[in-house]
Amino acid sequence: MKKALITGITGQDGSYLAEFLIGKGYEVHGLVRRASSFNTARIEHLYKDAHLNDVKLFLHYGDLSDSGNLRKVLETIMPDELYNLGAQSHVRVSFDQPEYTADIVGLGALRILEAIRDYQHHTGRNVKYYQAGSSEMFGKVVETPQSETTPFHPRSPYSCAKAYAHWQTVNYRESYDMFAVNGILFNHESPRRGETFVTRKITRAATRVKLGLQEKLYLGNLDAKRDWGFAGDYVKAMWMMMQKDEPNDYVVATGKAYSVKDFLERVFSALDMDWNEYVEFDERYLRPAEVELLLGDASKAERELEWTPDTSFDDLVMMMVESDSRLAEKEKLISDADLY
Repeated sequence: MKKALITGITGQDGSYLAEFLIGKGYEVHGLVRRASSFNTARIEHLYKDAHLNDVKLFLHYGDLSDSGNLRKVLETIMPDELYNLGAQSHVRVSFDQPEYTADIVGLGALRILEAIRDYQHHTGRNVKYYQAGSSEMFGKVVETPQSETTPFHPRSPYSCAKAYAHWQTVNYRESYDMFAVNGILFNHESPRRGETFVTRKITRAATRVKLGLQEKLYLGNLDAKRDWGFAGDYVKAMWMMMQKDEPNDYVVATGKAYSVKDFLERVFSALDMDWNEYVEFDERYLRPAEVELLLGDASKAERELEWTPDTSFDDLVMMMVESDSRLAEKEKLISDADLY
């Protein structure tokens, strides 16, 4: 049985990847930060008490800022594959917390790479490493669509840190002959997306507006265009990269771009509403340096991994609307019950 260690397992991608790997017969271990409240809602359906038989998911306390702990967890688990999905992943927030973002996103990746190098040196066991890259690294794009050879021009503390992690991954691969890959993933969404990210913010707000639980939705740049896919499809590409004989870097994308306004129109149309009546502009949601267009060329992944996305943009929108509609209905029932 293969063992995989996932940092960021409680996030959107981590939960889908854990689900996928368990389905492949893996024993999955996840790194979680200590908190005074439970933060494992996305993986609760996968979790079993460790005292039971046939347990496939195990959680360990740790943090990407703590290199000593990373080494200890690595030596305890002895994984075959390590997927680094942990991050302060909100681009707008990275402008408010640049130092923290750089530490966790950039130096966090370096700490893991160095821990793997030391572990391999004194045990002789190889660990395959996946680094979660981001289309935000392209930033102020010089060519469209963007591929693995497109130069980076990051325009946020988050994307700068991701670019640093990307090149450290390449450096460790070339310097120490490590199996280390970069997945340059374009925007990927799902019903498990955090509620502060624009797609989920829209579907959550629209379904609440529909039921009278919310009056307005405030957004920033509606003209920004992104290549949006389904997170469940994208974690398959992560795994496929790790099964290759030789490590390499891959763009993962749908090859189609839509604006925030396009997303708005589809969501509100699905609920028989006109978004213009409920959406207002708030400059606080603008970035100091905007990224207007990101569009990926995943032909290398299609050719070498035989990966293509299964979920269309419209299917993704409906998936998120239906999920948040159920959530809003539950909220409405509770709200109505409180009145009596």
